[in-house]
Amino acid sequence: MLKAIILIGGPQKGTRFRPLSFEVPKPLFPVAGVPMLQHHIEACAQVPDMKEIILIGFYQPNDELNRFISSAQQELKIPIRYLQEFAALGTGGGIYHFRDQILSGGPAAFFLMNADVCSEFPLQEMLRFHRQHGENHCGVLLGTTANRTQSLNYGCIVENHETNEVLHFVEKPSTFVSDIINCGIYLFTPDIFGHIGTPSPDMFTCIIIGQEELTNGKQMHEVIRLEQDIFTTLAGQKKLLVYKTQHFWSQIKSAGSAIYASRLYLKQYHQTHPERLATNQDGTPKIIGDVYIHPTANIDPSAVLGPNVSVGKGVTIGGGVRVRESIILHGAMLQDHCCVLNSIVGWDSTVGKWARVEGTPSDPNPNDPYAKIDSETLFRDGGLTPSITILGCNVNIPSEVIIRNSIVLPHKDLNRSFQNQIIL
Repeated sequence: MLKAIILIGGPQKGTRFRPLSFEVPKPLFPVAGVPMLQHHIEACAQVPDMKEIILIGFYQPNDELNRFISSAQQELKIPIRYLQEFAALGTGGGIYHFRDQILSGGPAAFFLMNADVCSEFPLQEMLRFHRQHGENHCGVLLGTTANRTQSLNYGCIVENHETNEVLHFVEKPSTFVSDIINCGIYLFTPDIFGHIGTPSPDMFTCIIIGQEELTNGKQMHEVIRLEQDIFTTLAGQKKLLVYKTQHFWSQIKSAGSAIYASRLYLKQYHQTHPERLATNQDGTPKIIGDVYIHPTANIDPSAVLGPNVSVGKGVTIGGGVRVRESIILHGAMLQDHCCVLNSIVGWDSTVGKWARVEGTPSDPNPNDPYAKIDSETLFRDGGLTPSITILGCNVNIPSEVIIRNSIVLPHKDLNRSFQNQIIL
């Protein structure tokens, strides 16, 4: 018997995903036409003998999350439930706090993955790898190859090439350690909890989860981070293995990376969900490349969409509209002859006639097979970093204006063109 745990986190201040995360929890943001979290759940549901999927985070339960869980359970015919942390406990603290629930029923192993990654999720390959290497280890880490410079932004894994044992693990090192990086997807046996629950001299956090201390008049919650506190200790002890994947993988830390992730998932749909991809037919818009269109969207046949476009529920797109490398969210309206490139158009927003909404793509270097998408900084050299354009929900763009490389917060009525600005 197997289980899967997905860490969905919770509301965070200063997240690079805003203003989009104002409206929905980040894990429910649509990527390639479905909530980000659904890609994880669909992959887990296809693993044989998967009995339950558990979501762990510190979001307050809400109608949107409950509807998503109910819908996913009905569609995939697998039990899914949400366990709420009383505070942010870290990647190790959350699973340790709920270890009794995870171990109920006696699973032989469980998958653990972060919600903010985009991947083909080679879970069945990881499971075969785990079984081929016997029972002496307590965990398998999914790894992939990055270039030397970008590897410093991730957890770096040094492996024994003959045994695949993790010899050394460093989270975001200051100098080059290894080009194998941690993907944030793991397979653990129940033995991992014995290591999480045993303090090491190097750990600077107490591992009594749930205990609160009063410090400077504030309640302090204990935090355990798998990467810094557990993997660094277990590395070199023959307890961790690394399975390297050649499939696609990317983080989804910013809105710009959501468009890149959408492209990867739309391409994957050719093998996994071809029914989700739009095709060229008489009386329908012209489709270029991979495009998702929700069945309720109303699109003029003279519009041109693609490549890498996803159109949400109830969207209206007028005649002569051009959309490329963009996500158009629920209820948005693109009026006649407007142009939307490298942008996210928020819920119930309107782009006027002959208007142009354009961003700068933040893709990895296409000439480097190991390049990953860079973590964007909002400002650079005293100005806004050129990136995709984001329209929050219920934004109105008037006719015949240009919005370029800008972020527009929700409920704004613009009356002129903007470039390289955050419009509050």
